[in-house]
Amino acid sequence: MTAPPVPPEAPATSLASTPPPARPALARTALMAVVFICASCGLVYELALVTLGSYLIGNTAAQASIVLSIMVFAMGIGSLAAKRLLRNPTLSFAVIELILALLGGLSVLALYLAFAFLELYTPALVVTAFALGVLIGAEMPLLMDLLQRIRAQEAGTAVADLFAADYIGALIGGLAFPFLLLPVFGQIRGALVVGIVNAIAAAAIALALFAGELTRRQRVMTGIATVGVLAILAGALIFSSRIELLARQALYRDPVIYSQQSAYQDIVVTESAVGPSDVRLYLNGDLQFSSTDEYRYHESLVHPAMSGSRANVLVLGGGDGLALREILRYDDVEKVTLVELDPAMIELATTMPEVRELNGDAFADPRVQTVTDDAFSWLRTLSATYDVIIVDMPDPDQTETAKLYSVEFYSLVRAHLADGGRIAVQSGSPYFAPKSFWCINATLQAAGLAVTPYHVDVPSFGDWGFHLASTTSAPPLSLQAPAPLRFLTSQQLQAATVFPADRPPLQMPASTLMDPVILEYAQAEWANY
Repeated sequence: MTAPPVPPEAPATSLASTPPPARPALARTALMAVVFICASCGLVYELALVTLGSYLIGNTAAQASIVLSIMVFAMGIGSLAAKRLLRNPTLSFAVIELILALLGGLSVLALYLAFAFLELYTPALVVTAFALGVLIGAEMPLLMDLLQRIRAQEAGTAVADLFAADYIGALIGGLAFPFLLLPVFGQIRGALVVGIVNAIAAAAIALALFAGELTRRQRVMTGIATVGVLAILAGALIFSSRIELLARQALYRDPVIYSQQSAYQDIVVTESAVGPSDVRLYLNGDLQFSSTDEYRYHESLVHPAMSGSRANVLVLGGGDGLALREILRYDDVEKVTLVELDPAMIELATTMPEVRELNGDAFADPRVQTVTDDAFSWLRTLSATYDVIIVDMPDPDQTETAKLYSVEFYSLVRAHLADGGRIAVQSGSPYFAPKSFWCINATLQAAGLAVTPYHVDVPSFGDWGFHLASTTSAPPLSLQAPAPLRFLTSQQLQAATVFPADRPPLQMPASTLMDPVILEYAQAEWANY
């Protein structure tokens, strides 16, 4: 009679041979805390990549789609790959988390350097998102195994416990990123701080909670690796400001004299080091003005709208105060309300000597009232009407600004225009971005406004266009400035309504909140410049 086969000996790290921790309840709580921390860190890495892309490239929807789709796909691969690591889950988890902490912590800094010096941002983003996704995806199988080693339980119960801690951690990480990390640390330092927290959590698992599962050599090597990762991240944190300054300077022609990552945008001011003084403001890398010719832009935007009733004026955007300077030339202006989303722009315009000199200290005028709010939301709660409304918004090449060039937004603006009032809208370049320019024209008309398009030459921008609108008939361009202007004259205004044969008016669809075609046009047209 044949003897029954002898079952193979269980591996040294199997659940059956692994003694539970001395205090299982405490160990289980500690492990859940690590799950919570890792989930928070993972979501912050994702949000950091999306936010960085929206600042550097624009098109938040596209950046979010690229990052999230690649990371979710890679997480699936990481989960499958983790099956090969379950023979020693403690060591595997520590190694994966330390690599994740290092890569995630340095990701924003590395991608910014790739953008500034190598022009390889998108390929670098794809590789980074994939690598982070693989590492994040490998976490859950290993954590499941470690949880079962503390106390064996039904698979469904264990999954429910882990996912609860994971989802709550993701909630905290998702809220901490925009409301704590960005305002306090900024993008680069925020990611580095999260990486440090991530590395400490990995060390807590390997060197405290499950140290008994590691050999002495493994514990020593894990400790050395942890110290090394923390040292790299801490060093990058210490020198991040210098590295960021070098990278930022590589993006601009002139020396950077001011930079700030606000809660809404990257603000940079440069000044020429040689030749005539040229102070330039950039928001998210896009030029907003050059002191050598900004008066051409602001005179053309403001003064045609001021040829009529103008006692009460509303400015939407224009946080640099330069349009405000032109409005305040009129003594019969009684009140000006300026609505700017970013408080950092108001602070810059009221405290930086170079910008204050340009705007004539306009914010100190007692006729000026400043509101820091989203213009779209603020208009929805408003009941007042205005004689003149100046819309001086950044170009619609990002998701956040496209809504400010929609039928819905212009309808709100129209609702707050007094009888006989005028609206002036900065509208981009009819030469470089003709589809965008004439889309704004169609959008204003769809909102019930009669419009007069016009354009002037602003050397820093090129051929630049505007729209003057009213609720009755297309308003004629006229000039009633209290004194001669540096650039704009009545003759110049009459010529400004003529568009050349190589850039004729186009019939374009209107842009709406649900179908923001202006975003597609702006991004495509400016991609070659």
